[in-house]
Amino acid sequence: MQTQTNEIADGVYRFSTLVPDVAGPGGFMFNQFLILADEPMLFHCGGRGLFPLVSEAVAAVVPLERLRWISFGHVESDECGSMNQWLAAAPNAQVAHGQTACMVSLNDLADRAPRALADGEVLDLGGKRVAWRDTPHVPHGWEAGLIFEETTGTLFCGDLFTQVGSGPALVETDILAPAIATEDMFHSMCLGPNTGPVIRALADLAPKTLALMHGSSFSGDGATALRGLAAHYEAQAKASFGVA
Repeated sequence: MQTQTNEIADGVYRFSTLVPDVAGPGGFMFNQFLILADEPMLFHCGGRGLFPLVSEAVAAVVPLERLRWISFGHVESDECGSMNQWLAAAPNAQVAHGQTACMVSLNDLADRAPRALADGEVLDLGGKRVAWRDTPHVPHGWEAGLIFEETTGTLFCGDLFTQVGSGPALVETDILAPAIATEDMFHSMCLGPNTGPVIRALADLAPKTLALMHGSSFSGDGATALRGLAAHYEAQAKASFGVA
């Protein structure tokens, strides 16, 4: 396996590792992202087994001792399995996550105390600004949340729009159809009455880049893509539960 490095927006780097024979013969991409700023932030840690590859790739862009913040969408192995390895390698770094995740998991799991972020709270990284957004149960997990980098208009989507197989670092083509096909395989979304509204609130941010954890990142009209995803889940919720 190899980890590929690409700059997908100004100062936003994607580190992608294709793991073969996961989720089908085409494999499955695991992506981490670095926001380069005065106080650099890593979004997604990756699993423990990927740490040597990913940390080497990140270190080629910025010395690990310069990392200041580590974040991720929700508490799951592929998002935070190597969290403490990163904390050990980056002594100045601190995990930043939503208040719920810190309360129920990260205050205990993280080797250093995390920074709890309120919904909508902004971290000024120096040259970049990231806003934390609570997304409870979207895509799954009570503690779920995402970040939006305001200066580049980049939404770090976590498991939203997940796709199987390989692909280029950044596309301008449709990401909705492949995401729906993958969801039909995995059924990973925690479908409920708040699913559509939460995704529509993300669309209101009008992101220019969607940074996917599994699949190619997207450049273009992120709001339309997100509203299409919301409409899909709203239709599913109505069919399943009689609610929009």
